[in-house]
Amino acid sequence: MLELAKNTMVEIRIHGRGGQGGVTLAKLIATSRFLQGQSVQAFGLYAAERSGAPIQAFCRYADDTIHNRNLIYEPDHVIVLDPTLVGPGITGGLKPGGWILINTPASPDTFQEQFSSNRLATVDATSIARRNKLGTRTVPIVNTALAGAAVRMLEFNLEEMQAAIEHLGFTGPNLAAAKEAYDQLRTSEPAELQAVTRSKSVSSTGLYHADEERGPSFVEGAGGGLPGIETGLWATEQPHRQQFIPPCNHVCPAGNDVQGFLQALANDDVDNALAVIVRTSPFPSICGRVCPAPCMASCNRVELDGAVNVRQLERYAGDHGRATVEPLNERDEHVAVVGSGPAGLTAAYHLARLGYYVTIYEQGWEIGGLLRTGIPGYRLPADVLDREIGRILSLGVDVEFGEPIDRNRMLELAQSHDAVLVATGLQELQALRLGVGDAEAVEQGIDFLDRSHRGEVRVDGEHVVVVGGGNTAMDAARSALRLGATSSRVIYRRTRREMPAIEEEIEEALEEGVVIDFLIQPITLQLNERDASNEGRHRVVCRHMELGEPDESGRRRPVEMAGSDFEIGCDRVILALGQSPDLSVFPEGTEVRQDQKLLGLLETPVYAIGDFATRDGTVAGAIGSGRRSAFHIHNTLNDIDVPATRQNESSGNVEVWRDEVIQSESLKLHLFERRLPSKGVAVPPEARRATFDEIHAGLTDPREAKRCLSCGVCNECDLCVTFCPEGVLKRVGHDLVFDYPHCKGCGICVTECPRNVVFMSHL
Repeated sequence: MLELAKNTMVEIRIHGRGGQGGVTLAKLIATSRFLQGQSVQAFGLYAAERSGAPIQAFCRYADDTIHNRNLIYEPDHVIVLDPTLVGPGITGGLKPGGWILINTPASPDTFQEQFSSNRLATVDATSIARRNKLGTRTVPIVNTALAGAAVRMLEFNLEEMQAAIEHLGFTGPNLAAAKEAYDQLRTSEPAELQAVTRSKSVSSTGLYHADEERGPSFVEGAGGGLPGIETGLWATEQPHRQQFIPPCNHVCPAGNDVQGFLQALANDDVDNALAVIVRTSPFPSICGRVCPAPCMASCNRVELDGAVNVRQLERYAGDHGRATVEPLNERDEHVAVVGSGPAGLTAAYHLARLGYYVTIYEQGWEIGGLLRTGIPGYRLPADVLDREIGRILSLGVDVEFGEPIDRNRMLELAQSHDAVLVATGLQELQALRLGVGDAEAVEQGIDFLDRSHRGEVRVDGEHVVVVGGGNTAMDAARSALRLGATSSRVIYRRTRREMPAIEEEIEEALEEGVVIDFLIQPITLQLNERDASNEGRHRVVCRHMELGEPDESGRRRPVEMAGSDFEIGCDRVILALGQSPDLSVFPEGTEVRQDQKLLGLLETPVYAIGDFATRDGTVAGAIGSGRRSAFHIHNTLNDIDVPATRQNESSGNVEVWRDEVIQSESLKLHLFERRLPSKGVAVPPEARRATFDEIHAGLTDPREAKRCLSCGVCNECDLCVTFCPEGVLKRVGHDLVFDYPHCKGCGICVTECPRNVVFMSHL
């Protein structure tokens, strides 16, 4: 026998005619596997229950839980109940090496030339059914006989099928028919197929998994049609296909097609998932680690059982996928990019892909900006950053290091380039006047993280206080513990609800031992005149706050509470209060604007991008700004209008595009199976606070993507096709084909569509 492989899902498609018992055959095979502890599915294509009309039934079984709800387009095996249906249609999508079991008195060799890529089995189930008086002589019911033949073909025990037959309540003649067919099965396997199948991966039933071109299946439009009864004149409405904007796509700051790459991962196509992402972002592995993931906050699945873990799935695609990125053409224009942070690198990436010659001018001696110096290695390892920056440099982008840019140098770049992008980020740090003479006790969070990255700072035995509530504050506080601090305390003048830091970062900081005090404002810093050995060398005088009316940021403004001052002992104060752009690099008179309104007095366009222009403060936001700016330059230099991205495209025949975001109330959430999110593997808190090694290992597989609801976008679940009572709706490739002359407008396809893709319109 062939070598067996484990945990492979097996899919069987059954072709027959109404009244022969094809759906029951699928249930019998599934039940035999269910009784052995496997996950199973069995269902029919309920489009043609009329006696004699061609029908299809489907069966799946696997060791792992089956989440796929589609019809079977690429079966491992095919069973044919009526030999008049034998033809190219029945083998559409059939995997080479799979079995074709035909109910016929003919020998399997009769069909070998016609089906040379498959193994063949035949049994005269019709005669067996008649001998056992199953059904009538004109319409014998052949399901139990073919069930007996199928288990021998699939190399299962006859006793397992007999148990299934009894489990479903069938009587003695059915058991006898199954045994008779089991004994009478004839098989044929071409010699050349025998030679190759032994060297290939096979399932627990000996199926062959080679990739060959496959013809269309019956459900894709081939094979016999249904008896034609034109009912179109009865209808007052007709079904059509529409598409909405998924909320994840709508809110992604980078402009990624989130639904698109999740769908690719759900289909186990990691390379295609990565290809979808790199159309818009060069940093999937980076964003998969540090993005605040607004897509997850807006995910409609929150209303069911928890958001899809998009961030970790993007990381999985970036870490495991392979995608080739090349320039689309070659151009003569030369663009300068000032700054090598995420915005500058993204702009350089897209400009290089468009064929421009790009040079990045970096003030320091390392590329990456705050991606490298401002995010600790336990969140973003250097090798991940290097790999994704390498994707950009491989496009021919040059980098000039040690290039501080002042106004004079900016004028020089404007004169020697066709366009200049300024992506210097937020260079002006916000200070806090604490009135202390010992300046060494106060340090900016960005500087502290940079020195930590360079290995130039230790805080052994110190009590560290961090002022602020963003990601820099969390990173500084967590890094202080890793650098030897006795204690690390964050003080923030609002509540946790208003903290701009990523929620997971806050949770992980608390797990690692960081203390966070809310509604606290530091007032002054004083030398500690008491016992400094326990409390530190300094004292921060703080004041309690309460929340008042919202300010310009939309958050409630903190208001001081008189007479509430208290002290916190410390050795070091780290300020993480935010930053602002340094506009001094722009020549006087230059107008600095973003996107289409970006104009200037220079002949060369000079553009501000990323945090420098938007103050968004996130990597994903900088990526989106860099991409939009690159396409804006392309449009300006060529006097054209090419959109920065064509998001949410569909390969199917969408008739109506809805320019609106679909919300959970428009979905049929009750049709989806509840499954809790996968969170991935993380290092325990007690172990991670002593190292800068990465603390998250990521997901072990992309199965989490199967939780995506594909909101408002057809993911080819086929429920509309399965439940169409007239068989007038089919999927051909990625298209839904409505046979309107035979559609009576019942609307069942709309009722069964969980994603609001199919809708009815009046004639």
